[in-house]
Amino acid sequence: MAAGDDSKPGAATDGSHRPKPSTRLRRWRIFLLILILILILGVGRAFLPSIVRDYVNRTLDRNPLYSGRIGDVQIHLLRGAYSIQDIRLSKTTGNIPVPLFAAKRVEFALQWNALVHRRIVGRVLMEEPELNFVDAPDEGESQSGAGGPWLQLIRDLFPFTINRAVIQNGSAHFRAYQKKEPVDVYLSQLDATIDNLGNIHNQTTPLVSTIQANALVMDQAKLELKMTLDPFSYKPTFHLVLRLMNLDVVKINNLALAYGKFDFKRGWFDLVVEADSKEGQLHGYVKPLFRDLKVFSLTHDLKEDNVLQFFWQALVGVVTTVFKNQPHDQFGTLIPFSAEASGRSSTDILATLGNLLRNAFVRAYLPKLEGGQEEYDGLQFGPPDLTDPISAGDPP
Repeated sequence: MAAGDDSKPGAATDGSHRPKPSTRLRRWRIFLLILILILILGVGRAFLPSIVRDYVNRTLDRNPLYSGRIGDVQIHLLRGAYSIQDIRLSKTTGNIPVPLFAAKRVEFALQWNALVHRRIVGRVLMEEPELNFVDAPDEGESQSGAGGPWLQLIRDLFPFTINRAVIQNGSAHFRAYQKKEPVDVYLSQLDATIDNLGNIHNQTTPLVSTIQANALVMDQAKLELKMTLDPFSYKPTFHLVLRLMNLDVVKINNLALAYGKFDFKRGWFDLVVEADSKEGQLHGYVKPLFRDLKVFSLTHDLKEDNVLQFFWQALVGVVTTVFKNQPHDQFGTLIPFSAEASGRSSTDILATLGNLLRNAFVRAYLPKLEGGQEEYDGLQFGPPDLTDPISAGDPP
């Protein structure tokens, strides 16, 4: 009786710890499903890069004027991203030695923090991108990228709306090879961000997107840019401010010789630009300022230049000397401009000449925004030593 009593509980206890057949089958199914997913991910990781690489190459070659070439493609499934190495886009016509666009790496990825706003958008990161614009007498030898379907190209490379773009250590060149002295004026160390192109915060103000950029001109002078814009406007709607400070003008002598037929002996250049565009109606001003400028040297130009260039160089030197602000040793003016979406544009010549006289004989312009504004959303423009109360629209 005791033996029987001992065996029954033991048997019941052993049976209670055995998984039921249906439970064991369910566990095997889950295990097989996980294994299959791992295999799919492994196979996908092995074959996806070559598939995506072929697709990217075909996409880049759709434009008959430009041919594309890329290096490796890397897939980052967990981040929802893929990156293209060593991308290069070159013009097929002419004999242009530099590509229109090149980059060490371009990455497209989902912008995960946008999910908080219930939006699925993407971002693009460009490492060491380079843009090359080339001027030449023949259109086939020039390169501007105008007319290319570049926005559609980005849409084809990434299925989601791009909301944010980041540029790291980029450069942009203006080149002219068919001049007596080849021209290469460039920006380097270019860092830029473009934010909220998709308006994921549902802002109601028209200028919802921002662009901020800074760079060095000719590896020496600091350039700053700030821009707000409406990416959904059919006609351009934006506000832009830009400032370049302390460019050594001798560094752009090849540009001055090629397009102005004179060169600089010494001097420094500042530039301020402000522009407003509403539904394609553009208004703004450009303020070029030269300090400690010397254009004409009798002994040097008499020795180096031909007769016509010598007299032209002398004329430029006389004008910049006579119409400079003597206390500040500065030659400059303020040039108001306007343009319409139809293509009509104009500059106020009389105002430009008046502002030239105003800078020379009344008060020197300063490299700051007009109207006394010293800061624009983090872009510093001061403080100046003098006040400059005259705005772009005021007479000198």
